[in-house]
Amino acid sequence: MSSKKYKLSESGKKVEVEEKQLTDEVRHDLSLARRDQEVEEDREEEKQLERRGFDLKIFIRLFAWTQPYRLKRNLLFVLVCVRSMQIPALAWAIGMVINGPIADRNLPGIYWGAAGFGLLALFTQITMHFRQRYALELGESVVYDMRNAVFQHLMHMPLSYYHRTKLGSIISRITSDIEALRVGVQNVLFVSLVQLGQMIGAGTLMAYYNWRLFLVIVAMTPALFFINRYFSKRISQASRMLQESFARVTATVAESVKGIQVTQGFAREDRNSTLFRELIKDHSGYNMGLARNIALYLPLLELNSQMFIAAIVIIGGYGALSPAVDMPVGDLVTFFFLANLFFSPIPSLGRMFTSAMSAIAGAERIFRLLDTEPDWSDDPDAEAIGPLEGNVEFRNLEFAYEPGTPVLKGINFTAGAGQSIALVGHTGSGKSTIINLLCKFYLPTGGEILIDGRDVRGIRTDSLRDQIGIVLQKNFLFSGTVRENIRLGNIGASDREVEEAVRRIDCLDLVEAMLDGFDTVITEEGAGLSLGQRQVVCFARAMLADPRILILDEATASVDTVTEARLQKALETLMRGRTSFVVAHRLSTIRRADMVLVLDQGEIAERGNHIELLKQDGIYARLYRQFAEV
Repeated sequence: MSSKKYKLSESGKKVEVEEKQLTDEVRHDLSLARRDQEVEEDREEEKQLERRGFDLKIFIRLFAWTQPYRLKRNLLFVLVCVRSMQIPALAWAIGMVINGPIADRNLPGIYWGAAGFGLLALFTQITMHFRQRYALELGESVVYDMRNAVFQHLMHMPLSYYHRTKLGSIISRITSDIEALRVGVQNVLFVSLVQLGQMIGAGTLMAYYNWRLFLVIVAMTPALFFINRYFSKRISQASRMLQESFARVTATVAESVKGIQVTQGFAREDRNSTLFRELIKDHSGYNMGLARNIALYLPLLELNSQMFIAAIVIIGGYGALSPAVDMPVGDLVTFFFLANLFFSPIPSLGRMFTSAMSAIAGAERIFRLLDTEPDWSDDPDAEAIGPLEGNVEFRNLEFAYEPGTPVLKGINFTAGAGQSIALVGHTGSGKSTIINLLCKFYLPTGGEILIDGRDVRGIRTDSLRDQIGIVLQKNFLFSGTVRENIRLGNIGASDREVEEAVRRIDCLDLVEAMLDGFDTVITEEGAGLSLGQRQVVCFARAMLADPRILILDEATASVDTVTEARLQKALETLMRGRTSFVVAHRLSTIRRADMVLVLDQGEIAERGNHIELLKQDGIYARLYRQFAEV
């Protein structure tokens, strides 16, 4: 699609061609969005889940989350049993009054019967209040624990997990999936138990009053069984597909909002909007599919109940009018009351069933996340390390993000305590990978990384990272104040220590020049601050942490020349006395390095200091000349 074609095209035919090309591109993007979701999930497992209905194992595992609150949970079960018996008892009480005082024309007895009915009804409402209250509290407690567990699990997942998992999918786990669980715990379980208990109580009393009429109901129950069996798998599958679709929608929204600058910069608004429109159309289709199943399922249950009532009217009416059958009218009225209590929960149970399917689908996705093991974790014998000297050695190191595709090959070098190492090379040569391995974001696939002579595999990750400071080209700032973001380097630092850290890098005037100085509020990802101001905050954060090993990954590459001059001084102060690894394109940083490692296609092609490498007139010399020209 050339720009010339757009400018000259005014006919309808040309516009249609343009729209067709845009649609083809959107279809391609949509297929990629679906494929990304499939990469994230084990699709074979997903298909197996979709083929089955209610999963008892998932339910039992979900129910186990109520164990810490077993006292409240067990009290809830008692209230459920009481509540389920109270409702049929109200119908029985009415029948007793009709057959007793009303039939005998006993006015005082009617008053006493009404008073007793009123007290029973009051007791019923009190029971309902506590049943609902405790169910809501229990559900909230379970959701609280589960959200914490999911978040804590996410915090301990390695970087590789986040590189292959979409942000929106993670968000949907901790929001929509857990909200479905909340409904399942708070409403579905206990409301269903109350209504099942109500049916059992009403059925028992119906059998007591007239077992022949009750047998009519029993004879017609297979219809309920087959209706439920038919729709259970369909609704279960539709619920799972709906939640997977919602995860794709959430992922697209998160990605589009986060990349809005790129979207607008490349004029992709229409294309992204069309892609999103297709995704929500997809999502609406799944929603409508679920709605169609529910819209057919619930009326069938209702129709079944009405047919039962019609059969009872015919047979019960015949029994009440026939002299050969002894069935008082009061018993028939009570039986109808009980029949209504028996059948009225059926549509409600149908609605509860659809909510249960959503809760189970959400639970499957959450438990699948919780069951996802990190690609690696600390060895059981790993120990916390004391204050480091800062000696680092890479010995015969090999690494591959994907098996069979090595990124680093045969990396060998030693950095003495307090030395600065510059990593230089073309994009994709492995510079950032070395940094990631040193920070223990990944483990080597071969060879060793030794810190003060100890293999990083034998060092606890948290104790190692406590002594490593990182400043990246694009650092992340959290929502809060400048002071709070600097304090992340040392949570226990006082305000005075925070200010001293900024003073030590000679940037106090830059912070004080901000809108509210140290109390300047930072919005998401540092919006509101210039790139230079963000880097000052990150340098101060690293200074406050007082690390033994410092990592600088293009730390001044995104700032202007004037700001760079200020930051360069801060950089020198920050590096002084620390083992430093610098990924740099700036000549000033490279010149001062004790050793420069030139990487090429995952291998160390050259090593030495600045002068030595220039004399070799190799890769480094060529890169240096390119830098100098720039």
